[in-house]
Amino acid sequence: MNSQIREIIARTVELPGGVADLADTSDLYDAGMTSFGSVQLMLALEEAFEVEFPERMLNRKLFSSIATIGAALEELRSENVGG
Repeated sequence: MNSQIREIIARTVELPGGVADLADTSDLYDAGMTSFGSVQLMLALEEAFEVEFPERMLNRKLFSSIATIGAALEELRSENVGG
């Protein structure tokens, strides 16, 4: 899943150094992602993974790294499967 997230970031967010060399835990905001970029990323992730981030998840921390995004998507998928 993280590789798919990485591809989506590469397509939707302008990072000065790119995303290829970032670790999954690297801070995307420190890498240059803006608030506008995080909104664009959220929309692209929702479309790609066919999920909707609930309001409780919409915060800076969730979109701060590939790892946190992946964990949130896993949580949403498990909620959709179970409920």
